[in-house]
Amino acid sequence: MKMESEVLLAPNLTGNSRDASPWRDDFPALHQSVHGKPLVYLDNAATTHKPDVVIEAEAAFYRRDNANVHRGVHLLSQRATDAYEAAREKVRHFINAASTREIVFVRGTTEAINLVAQSHARPRLTDADNIVISAMEHHSNIVPWQMVCAQTGAELRVVPVNDAGELDMEMCARLIGPNTRLVAITHLSNALGTITPAARIIELAHAQGVPVLLDGAQAISHLGVDVRALDCDFYAFSGHKIYGPTGIGVLYGKEALLEAMPPYQVGGDMIRSVTFGETEYNELPYKFEAGTPNIAGAIALGAALDYVGGIGIAAIAAHEHDLLAYATGLAQNIEGLRIVGTAQHKAAVLSFTLDGVHPHDIGTILDHQGVAIRAGHHCAMPIMQRFGIAGTARASFALYNTRAEVDALMAGVIKAREMFQR
Repeated sequence: MKMESEVLLAPNLTGNSRDASPWRDDFPALHQSVHGKPLVYLDNAATTHKPDVVIEAEAAFYRRDNANVHRGVHLLSQRATDAYEAAREKVRHFINAASTREIVFVRGTTEAINLVAQSHARPRLTDADNIVISAMEHHSNIVPWQMVCAQTGAELRVVPVNDAGELDMEMCARLIGPNTRLVAITHLSNALGTITPAARIIELAHAQGVPVLLDGAQAISHLGVDVRALDCDFYAFSGHKIYGPTGIGVLYGKEALLEAMPPYQVGGDMIRSVTFGETEYNELPYKFEAGTPNIAGAIALGAALDYVGGIGIAAIAAHEHDLLAYATGLAQNIEGLRIVGTAQHKAAVLSFTLDGVHPHDIGTILDHQGVAIRAGHHCAMPIMQRFGIAGTARASFALYNTRAEVDALMAGVIKAREMFQR
């Protein structure tokens, strides 16, 4: 007799365009086998795979234009500088910033948040002040604020979430007060998939004269981000979450705020002049880009944004929404499975637990079926504690995933349940 996992879910390639991804062939790493099974990559919230155009953009820089930027008069340096600054303009356009002076290249979201914590918040904080974050934040949007509060005596306030994983907006309004100096909130939760009401949070904060930082690490590849429409003061994201390379990211900041901030790191290229008596810092955005930057990474990020822009965020979001709805419907029919994060507005993330099976065991069993997910606390331990769990299994979707891959995920989950019920 066949096991439940063999008969409940069959591949669903019916010819309907919703069941397949027209962009899948652009990603070479997806076309491989692991443990003798076709790779099903559902760990996109951790990092996305890269299309050929991104891989080629980085390789082409090293093949043809490899040189340092800004300081050279020779042709290769000029070409490298032009490509690097063209990438900055692509970022500006992608998020609709007012100027490239507002686009700072960093290593990723984590560095961007630390830059704001140390350059913007720390000089302004006293022991009478507070910073507001939420209970669903990634550690990268918790620990930098804990550190700066410890350095200044400021208070860290936390907006709670309800059982669905949605922010308590009444409490949010109460916590933002006259002594709040910054609100730092995720735009899309990596652990729950919750899309936060960013525009409303910004409205509440600005009514008190408080600037807002949005952690856009997850949102950038799933939501249309318009920093001027949002009117956020800072926005941070990482290239590797939007089909670009690792080690490159962006801090957007309103020009007036960045102008008033001291540099976070110092060294070459972020200075205008140096004597042993004093140093004059460079203009924006260069005063925050000390040392040789990740030139190839920035160029490849520009190629990734071109790629995503060519498809359109709306088309990507529609495809991912179909996958999430399909996966949610199947998951709800699996005995003992609990979805963690059921917000009305969510995207691309299905986190769950399975009665009697540790998330790491789920991940291991799925891996042997060729299915890659993430298992654990997802660098969001406080939200796990809020739900009374040590961690979850998390499947996260991208533009190249398919319904057939969702079927493979669910078949593997059922197999894990059967193994632990024996």
